Amino acid sequence: MPLKKPALDAAAVEPRSSTSYPEPWRSQVMPREKRALGDALGLTKIGINRTTLMPGKVSSMRHWHTHEDEFVFVLEGELTLTTDGGEQVLRAGECAGFPAGSQDGHQFANRSTRPAIYLEVSNRDLADTAYYSDPNVDMVWNAARGRITRRDGSDY
Repeated sequence: MPLKKPALDAAAVEPRSSTSYPEPWRSQVMPREKRALGDALGLTKIGINRTTLMPGKVSSMRHWHTHEDEFVFVLEGELTLTTDGGEQVLRAGECAGFPAGSQDGHQFANRSTRPAIYLEVSNRDLADTAYYSDPNVDMVWNAARGRITRRDGSDY
């Protein structure tokens, strides 16, 4: 029998494979698959994605958020987490959290030979800005504007 809300089969949520990143960063994250579970359940204050990251890809460029907490829980496979403190491998059942305002940028990489699946959870805040930590990544995400710009504010 199919599930009825408030229950949901995550596999029934249509996956999206997109990014707002311009090149050369777009090809580092794509292809990837995100299922917006929070949206499918009508949640408006938190976002929840079930993400599949392919071997050799990264989740994002290393970044941090001004107003959004982030939480990642690995469901299958393994991911290498990079922060200012270095690298560590997270496996199924392990998680990481990133408080809003902490300027320690984070990124996950799939360095294994099989897809990694994880949950991404964050609050949704239109005051949020994401800054990209590495000097060679000239991007800023502004939630209110809904797009990525260069650090000087100019469009891609």
